[in-house]
Amino acid sequence: MIRVVLADDQALVRAGFRSILDGEDDISVVAEAPDGDTAVRLAREHRPDIVLMDIQMPGSDGLEATRRIVADERLDGVRVVVLTTYEIDDYVYGALRGGASGFLVKDTEPADLLRAVRVVARGEALLAPSVTRRLIAEFAGRVARPEPSPRLNALTEREREVLTLVATGLSNDEIADRLVLSPTTAKTHVSRIMTKLRVRDRAQLVVLAYESGMVTPGWLG
Repeated sequence: MIRVVLADDQALVRAGFRSILDGEDDISVVAEAPDGDTAVRLAREHRPDIVLMDIQMPGSDGLEATRRIVADERLDGVRVVVLTTYEIDDYVYGALRGGASGFLVKDTEPADLLRAVRVVARGEALLAPSVTRRLIAEFAGRVARPEPSPRLNALTEREREVLTLVATGLSNDEIADRLVLSPTTAKTHVSRIMTKLRVRDRAQLVVLAYESGMVTPGWLG
């Protein structure tokens, strides 16, 4: 069972999401929060698989709540998916930097919401390659001066190559085709990179690659 905490200051929004999610046999909404502080408390209390987190809430907002959840070692298995009104905005960048596993627009179709919850529950980032390419094209322009990260020194040359392809928006299958690998091997490389760099998922790999200057906008094609 995939356990979900809903965090949104609008009761009607929470009710709508709950109705969709609770209608599935493999998903259960275990708690609701009207603000960031409550979301953090409920995440610690219930240890859900996913927190669906609105950004703009009174008191501690979703950005601060996301950072606190991600920073809490006791909540290592909890993934945060940001709910936003717009696909690309400053709040999304802040949330991804803060450790969110992806984002959803609030008017997403029910089938897409359910797919997203299941994708993130499997430990994958909610950034489809097409969305990643658009996101990082915008994101790259906001990184004024990339700073090389010493964490990248832990990677082999092959792993650096794979990370570059992840950051340019390629899926595991596309990486496998590009490097003439099996999809399983490509997936293994990505998993090892995340372990070495101490990041939770693909979204954080994209952020790290751009902020460290490994990838630049011209590489997108």
